[in-house]
Amino acid sequence: MKQYIYVGIGGFLGAATRYSINISESLGYHGSVPLDTFLINVSGSFLIGLILTVSLEWKDFDPNLKAGITTGFLGAYTTFSTLCKEAAFLMQKGDYGSALFYITASTLLGLGSAYMGSVIARKIVSSYRKETERESFGLERDEE
Repeated sequence: MKQYIYVGIGGFLGAATRYSINISESLGYHGSVPLDTFLINVSGSFLIGLILTVSLEWKDFDPNLKAGITTGFLGAYTTFSTLCKEAAFLMQKGDYGSALFYITASTLLGLGSAYMGSVIARKIVSSYRKETERESFGLERDEE
């Protein structure tokens, strides 16, 4: 039951965050590719790669918190259905080039971002473990 509460709260916060983001307007962007959804999905892909890897590598990571962040927050923050709707709209307008670019770039950069999040998470966890080992053996950091 506790996990559902975390997912619900995360979902609410993710949806509210997504709804409040209006990057393209603040940048004065007027292109045909939906910039806001694109940036949200790529950043969400990075964060899910980062969070899931940290939670898998770090055994003390609270599973309720993991579900709240990944399934709740990031599940509501990112959206495949909006990407599909916006790509279909571009195709209906006859802007097939922008639709193809949007779908391809979203997929490739989303996958790349998830991978980079995972790589960075492993480095963070590895660094944390090394620091913890140093402290457990009574070794102190060299002060400069």
